[in-house]
Amino acid sequence: MAHFEGEGWRVRVVVTDAEVTLADVLSLRLAVDGPLGHTAELVLRHRGNGVERHIPLDGWGGDVRDAALAVSLGTLRLEPGRWDAYLGVGEQRVRLKSIDPGFSLDHLDAYALARRTLAYRAYRTLNGNLALKISEARPVADVRAVWFREGRFEVTGLLAYTGLDDDDARHEARLALHRRSPEAVLTATATVQGVRFHAALSLCDVIEAANESTGPWEPSLEVEGVATPLRLGAMLDDVDGKRRRLHYPAATVDGVPIRPSFTADDELRLEVGV
Repeated sequence: MAHFEGEGWRVRVVVTDAEVTLADVLSLRLAVDGPLGHTAELVLRHRGNGVERHIPLDGWGGDVRDAALAVSLGTLRLEPGRWDAYLGVGEQRVRLKSIDPGFSLDHLDAYALARRTLAYRAYRTLNGNLALKISEARPVADVRAVWFREGRFEVTGLLAYTGLDDDDARHEARLALHRRSPEAVLTATATVQGVRFHAALSLCDVIEAANESTGPWEPSLEVEGVATPLRLGAMLDDVDGKRRRLHYPAATVDGVPIRPSFTADDELRLEVGV
């Protein structure tokens, strides 16, 4: 818990519920065992550059036990990055402890249905403190499963930040694999229903297109009604650093290994001959 001590008083504070709503409002519920005074404020500090935003906690001067707080994040002009949450009273400031992880995976899926420029996420750090993660919300084909089956590379997932409805409507789509050097493109028809997608490519076609060249192929999804091709990545979860943590088995076609992998930015790649 956050502890505040002053002349004749001591107060403990802990976040019991934390969520960023679909309207980009940070909704907090805090357990407080005594009055904090009229100078209490929520402080958000950017972990990289130290920039701060101060939100006064009006009305917290009474004998508060269970306090609710709603902060519209869009009006604070918060830049991408990690923001740590502090509770300040007068000259004192301490990290806000939290017992809530800050999100559910179902909520993240619902949050990603709308078009956005920034995505806000509340979470609990490894040390048990409240923090915000803010990232650019470019449309993406979020990968949920990758596998090799019956000589094919297959991938399924969810379209995020496109504004498409989560319904039964079908959209024309195709999966494209791009190699930068030497330049090459391989395409196949994909299935998109609402915001769910499935795509598959023949591994033999990949080997033939590779033409004895090794290196990564970058997948993208072109979808009817979406202005630009969608990169394939895994962004809507709580797993950072997938390149280190997720390791797929390789398939071998005509003696050439093919393996899915993730970049440092959690984008999917298909490694051929590596």
